Amino acid sequence: MEAVNKLRKQLESKELIVAPGAWDGISARLIEQAGFPVAYMTGAGVAAANGYPDFGLVTLTEMTAAARTLTRSVSIPVIADADTGFGNALNVRRTVQEYEKSGVAAIQIEDQLFPKRCGHLEGKELVQTTEFVEKIAAAAAARGEGGMLIVARTDARAVTGLDDAIERVNRALDAGADIAFVEAPQSVEEAAAIARRVNGPCLLNLVPGGKTPNIPLKDVAELGFRIAILPGLLLTSMMGAADLALATVRNTGRVEVRPDALPIRDLFNRLGALEWQYPAASATGRDGAR
Repeated sequence: MEAVNKLRKQLESKELIVAPGAWDGISARLIEQAGFPVAYMTGAGVAAANGYPDFGLVTLTEMTAAARTLTRSVSIPVIADADTGFGNALNVRRTVQEYEKSGVAAIQIEDQLFPKRCGHLEGKELVQTTEFVEKIAAAAAARGEGGMLIVARTDARAVTGLDDAIERVNRALDAGADIAFVEAPQSVEEAAAIARRVNGPCLLNLVPGGKTPNIPLKDVAELGFRIAILPGLLLTSMMGAADLALATVRNTGRVEVRPDALPIRDLFNRLGALEWQYPAASATGRDGAR
């Protein structure tokens, strides 16, 4: 309830909510410590952490386990990817119940045919609009009183066109969704049309190298979007940095300490070592930064 209320209050404000993508406790803590108000649990990131591509191979159990890790690691709200709801409308009811137990503030359910694919890849297939709307209605009905928010995502832009995508999310909002997510608009003009024509708060996904232009966040806000998610920001950055560090050791035979590398003690402190080691001193900041 507390996380949901925080997210609702942020939606009511005029500020754009920027939510970088997290998949584990480290990435979630980095996002909170950097001052972002929300973390977005990226399904692609959770899949990658389990050794899979984003092809719908991760189960409900694995996704909700990741969600619990995120919510216990941070105090900011978490918006969690729930793929297609892991089945039909009946399965969606259980999906909502399990995610609600994890403590997330919102879940995202999409209209791809299972198994789904990353929204910025080719070859996607959709369920019928009526089935998508039934899933959203089932999700809205399954949540508890004052329960988490529902993000309705459509991948129709790449399959049946922008007009169908907008119609789908508007019908989903009528069925009980709280936030509309049209995946992968291919121009600033298309993004503007989504924000203008959708009858509710809109979310925009900014993916490095994806189909949507890299629109500055100031412009995203001016277009009328309420949330911008950055699911690949940390994942792609960390993989690039890791590749460089590993290649340096292989090529030089030495462990080069990067200028921005954290001392091991500071690393553990940022993961909560002080709160565990010195419970009475956590409020005073004893022995280092929290």
